[in-house]
Amino acid sequence: MVWDWAFVWEILPDLLRGLRITVQATLLGTALALVVGLVLALLRRSGIRAVSMAAGAFVEFVRSTPLLVQLLFAFFAQPILGVRLSALVTGIIVLGLHYATYTSEVYRAGIEGIPRGQWEAARALNLPPRRTWTGVVLPQAIPPVVPALTNYFIAMYKDTPLLLAIGVGEVLLTARVIGSATFRFLEPITMVGVLFFLVSYPSALLLRRLEARFARSG
Repeated sequence: MVWDWAFVWEILPDLLRGLRITVQATLLGTALALVVGLVLALLRRSGIRAVSMAAGAFVEFVRSTPLLVQLLFAFFAQPILGVRLSALVTGIIVLGLHYATYTSEVYRAGIEGIPRGQWEAARALNLPPRRTWTGVVLPQAIPPVVPALTNYFIAMYKDTPLLLAIGVGEVLLTARVIGSATFRFLEPITMVGVLFFLVSYPSALLLRRLEARFARSG
């Protein structure tokens, strides 16, 4: 099969539309993962043993099962549960919760890195728990782990092709549909790889600069 540039330019708009959905799922999934991950990290430090154990069990269960299985279960179990979410919304939620279990461990490492004296100083000042967390602990715990957190953006971006399993029209599914309709898979699949690289590589460079900046400030 000979590479056909005319065919590439013809299918490129469709691939770019699929890429937009891929990036959208990644951005929204990352936002969800960052928020839920922090909540899970705080719950795991809860003084209520049942809450801490439940959060820990959820983290370990999600991290120990494949993302693809989670996607399929969340999508196909909805009719049984009486829930009706679109494939894209389902994919974003599953991606966000899956990666939240990883970001929670990063948050936990940052929190545990706070010197004991900071906690003791907050208690000595009779600061309420909420003020201790928002004014003392989190402002010191989160900045050092930002580079590690943002690395999950790249990881999630590379996992979004799994959404094709539940029918999300992201870039890889778009390429597969084009290939099935035209019997030409070389160009669309190759262009998917190129488009992923054009987004992920510059993002990785920006994240390295961010990591170096935090290293210097530390």
